[in-house]
Amino acid sequence: EVQETLMEFFRFTRDLPFMKYALIFNAISLFTFLVAVGALGYKGLHFGIDFTGGTVAELRYAKPADIAQARTALETLKTGEATVQNFGSLQDVLVRLPLVPNVTSAQTSENLFKAVCGARAMSDTKTACGDGAEKIELKRVEFVGPQVGKELFESGALAMLLVIAGIMAYLAVRFEWRFAVAAIIANLHDIIIILGLFAIFQWEFNLPVLAGILAILGYSVNESVVVADRVRENFRKMRKAGVDEIIDNAITSTISRTIITHGSTQIMVLSMLFFGGETLHYFALALTIGICFGIYSSVLVMAPLVRWLGVSRENLVKAEGKPKDALEAEKILP
Repeated sequence: EVQETLMEFFRFTRDLPFMKYALIFNAISLFTFLVAVGALGYKGLHFGIDFTGGTVAELRYAKPADIAQARTALETLKTGEATVQNFGSLQDVLVRLPLVPNVTSAQTSENLFKAVCGARAMSDTKTACGDGAEKIELKRVEFVGPQVGKELFESGALAMLLVIAGIMAYLAVRFEWRFAVAAIIANLHDIIIILGLFAIFQWEFNLPVLAGILAILGYSVNESVVVADRVRENFRKMRKAGVDEIIDNAITSTISRTIITHGSTQIMVLSMLFFGGETLHYFALALTIGICFGIYSSVLVMAPLVRWLGVSRENLVKAEGKPKDALEAEKILP
């Protein structure tokens, strides 16, 4: 009963005329898509150390670390943009430095630790400095070479292509090829928008962000499947209705579910964005953008594309294996 009440909370008495304004919605989508592509071509992505290579060091402070002070100290190294963030607890800090020409990874890690320690006395092992509440330990140092970063990028791109191919194959088998093409165009619209915003604002693009984009590919297609399933059902039930009416009814009847499911998911993602710290910041940011545009594209990009690709009752009924005479009968019967 509770679930039914929630689902009826956003009930509409009449179907909303989405298809009447389909051209406007797709024009907006095309404009944002072109802006995103232009930003990617002109500014490019600001790749993190995961893809460009660099030095990663984990530090352990005896008391809660002063992140701002550590960041200021590392700026004196003049290695470029350094990332300093808490890692697991307030005492643990993760430092990322980009590649420095003509400087070995060992020298970079030594200079890094000296800069963070400042005036604190260094231990004989050079893996700790200071004592008591001022003690800082160097827990680990890792070096990511440019070749490794390139391989990670290529593997990530391959993973994205495989996900896209899998989604298209699934939709083509479950529904019809028009739904597969429309859904993948809508999903790629979301991905390009996310990448475009990361390029425009030069936010760091790293492995967690790539994971977020792959998650959005799967999450966004879920809404497309719900709308497509309702369209197929309406073609069987609404025999006298036109394609526009059928799609409008399918979208309107799923709005309650869309608002409830996406709204609750967005609340959780926003909690990561605002309270998850720097480690989860860009991951949650990619998810936030993807969920917002995913709702828009699944409803207002995918559905009009299906209509313009010429979907009809015959397409979907044939996909379910009905004989041809049954199709002709459905045309004649009231």
